[in-house]
Amino acid sequence: MYQIIKVLNNNAILAYHNENERILLGKGIGFGKKQGERFDKIQGAKVYALEAGEKRSSAVNAVNVIEPVYLEAVGRIIDEAEMIFDSINRGILLPLADHIAFAVKREQEENIYIPNPFIPDIKLLFDKEYGVALKGREIIEEMTGCRISDDEVGFIALYIHSGLSNEHVSETLKTTRIIDETIKIIENQMGKKLETESLSCIRLISHLYYMLVRTRTGEGVNINLNDFMEANYPRANETARMVCEYMEEAMGKPIAKEEIGFLAVHIQRAAV
Repeated sequence: MYQIIKVLNNNAILAYHNENERILLGKGIGFGKKQGERFDKIQGAKVYALEAGEKRSSAVNAVNVIEPVYLEAVGRIIDEAEMIFDSINRGILLPLADHIAFAVKREQEENIYIPNPFIPDIKLLFDKEYGVALKGREIIEEMTGCRISDDEVGFIALYIHSGLSNEHVSETLKTTRIIDETIKIIENQMGKKLETESLSCIRLISHLYYMLVRTRTGEGVNINLNDFMEANYPRANETARMVCEYMEEAMGKPIAKEEIGFLAVHIQRAAV
């Protein structure tokens, strides 16, 4: 049973459900509804959970200050994501709506643009998420009249990935930042600018991403190429060692020694 806390507009309702706050979105679902009204469900409405525990009160406060149009826009972006991916955590609705509302205000009213230096990495690491974010830009422009920058499209892609991986967007951004720095190390040590659109570079960046995932989860690799790579490709192997040292420092976690030789293979392929 739902009980209405607040009718946000004709298409959005804030309600209690089993003592938890929910946002309901759907065409016309708020029309004629009143605060305190109870109902079992509304045909065609989609339900979004708010933060649990201590963060819940701040989430409810955020709902009260975010214009409903941004909640609706993000609801549509999540719909786009659900057509591409098997599932996505709808809990990104509120933080992403808050982010977009702030971005539109900055860009439209104050002409302030926050640069996103990780766009190339985001496109490579999260290609499908970036595609959803591009559609999101069209939705935002349609609903608000503001065409957000390419930098903001990249940030939206990170939120989409966060919803897929159940990883906080700040952690996703940290991962992207680490990979961006490792690419700089590789280019500097190997003396070559990497072709980011080449298959070998795409594989390298993907490998770096899953290295970070394995390190976070404590997983290892079942292959040890360290001696072979050190004997045959010492420069790539030394570069891989430097990258692993940087990653350990950036993450505050040890990286399995076997990762060095495995990474060196990808560095050698991408940098020759």
